[in-house]
Amino acid sequence: GSDIGSQKERVVTEEEWLQKWEMGNIGFHKEQGHPLLQKYLDVLLNGRSGLRIFFPLCGKAVEMKWLADMGHSVVGVEVSEQAVKEFFSEHSLPYCEEPVPEISGAKMFQSTSGNISLYCCSIYDLSSSIVGKFDGVWDRGALVAVNPCDRQRYASLMINLVEKNSSYLLVTVSYDPNKHKGPPFYVPESEIQSLFGNCCEIKCLEKVDDFSERHRQWGLDYFLEVLYKLKFVA
Repeated sequence: GSDIGSQKERVVTEEEWLQKWEMGNIGFHKEQGHPLLQKYLDVLLNGRSGLRIFFPLCGKAVEMKWLADMGHSVVGVEVSEQAVKEFFSEHSLPYCEEPVPEISGAKMFQSTSGNISLYCCSIYDLSSSIVGKFDGVWDRGALVAVNPCDRQRYASLMINLVEKNSSYLLVTVSYDPNKHKGPPFYVPESEIQSLFGNCCEIKCLEKVDDFSERHRQWGLDYFLEVLYKLKFVA
């Protein structure tokens, strides 16, 4: 992890994430959904219908609604209750709210149709005994938001939550980590290999130039999004 510069020590607290939502400081949210998911949806679904799809650190990602509308069952986890409630209200989706008995203080918000369930808690409180296992994962803004010191813990959890023949689409970001402290954090390909390589086939599908004025203000001169497909081998 020496090539991630000083980011190795960086820790963002839960309170800081809640504050980002409260302040509306959510430049990471894509109102129109993510073009890479639109483009590679077939890779995620692999011709299958009625999948259980997991959105780690989901925020209010609009793609959750797309996939539910296609007949899939979507489960997300997000620490900000505000984000979860905004998701349901922005899509005019009625929902009910209930405590999660296994996790102190956690709530689960479920659309009345039953096909979208969003857990409001720390992702590390989840386990397959609580949420079951998944056929697909859309990880955009999750691994890159996890504190670098927690990546191993995060990867172990994700490996535990997926079925053997699942497809995991992972978006990371690439930039000079000495010029911006994150988040989103820089995750080199070598790190993905060390986190997931012993149980997955890892393929880089695309690198997209996503450089914007926001990144220039961070002091960066390039910013790429990198999409990987992780195939869990039985």
